[in-house]
Amino acid sequence: MLRPRAVRVAAYLSAAIVMAGMIAGAVMITSFQLGGRIGLVAMGVLVAVFCHLHASVVVTARPDVLVVRNLMRTRTLEWAEVVGISFPMGDPWAHLDLADGSTLSMHALQRYDGERAIAAAHLLRRLVSERGEAADGD
Repeated sequence: MLRPRAVRVAAYLSAAIVMAGMIAGAVMITSFQLGGRIGLVAMGVLVAVFCHLHASVVVTARPDVLVVRNLMRTRTLEWAEVVGISFPMGDPWAHLDLADGSTLSMHALQRYDGERAIAAAHLLRRLVSERGEAADGD
């Protein structure tokens, strides 16, 4: 399983700060009625859920498939569907090059993680060459 490190820390830290602020606001702002206080906490929960979605991105390499969970969607790919991996300079995350000519972003391999993300991309590239379509022709 490949997960981003820096983004996970930032996302959960942000969620905790926002939730603490919203709860403190709901308790300390006495001019709000109960509905307003519940609304503040509900907004904090929504922000925390969004932060959790950012932190829960992952790429899982299984023997038969590659599972890519991004922010809102999980996609399961057969190894033969993956042609290669690119990590273009300036892009925030790596991309899978697919056999149908399209690309799929992998939010789990983020440039913010520096050498760790590049090493993960090299590992996936090696797995694609071992398990992908080229391996089937051997």
